[in-house]
Amino acid sequence: MMTRPQTEPPSDAVLVDAWRAGSEQAAAALVARHATSIARFLAASGAGTSDIEDLVQDTFFRAFRRIDSWRGEAAFRSWLFTIAGNLLKDEHRRNRGRTVVTLEDRDVAGHDDPAATLTASEMEARLQEGLTRLPRLQREVFLLRVQQGIEYQEIARILGTTAGAARVHYHHAVKRLKELVQ
Repeated sequence: MMTRPQTEPPSDAVLVDAWRAGSEQAAAALVARHATSIARFLAASGAGTSDIEDLVQDTFFRAFRRIDSWRGEAAFRSWLFTIAGNLLKDEHRRNRGRTVVTLEDRDVAGHDDPAATLTASEMEARLQEGLTRLPRLQREVFLLRVQQGIEYQEIARILGTTAGAARVHYHHAVKRLKELVQ
């Protein structure tokens, strides 16, 4: 029985070069590879549920429009996180002082175990509230580290700081979140 050798998917750099050469398939592959991570990052960073899809789309639109500014020094994914974070900051500035309240399916009480559902919902609400109370850098470092699994050196590149400062921000974020959740 002969098995075909498995080929590794092309790297981001190869896909970017293909996009620069006009390949729409390369752009689609980059979006498919990174859109979910960008959406999770934005959601955890405080983007409104109704805004996430637009912000992800804007992130890729801006990235592809300015693809020549990515020089490959940092990972393409890190560059996308930087763009997404900047778009979210712009969104927060535009919406300063406005509050949008939405009702989602998860807001409706379940029938399984009401006490457990209530406890989990309260814990989630305290954690979300705690994340919003963190200073921007602490929140972003925490989310990039915990949610995306990015190393401190890469976080430092994304946020324009040092790896040591990223560690300190992460430590302070964890400490403050523990205090708020308990």
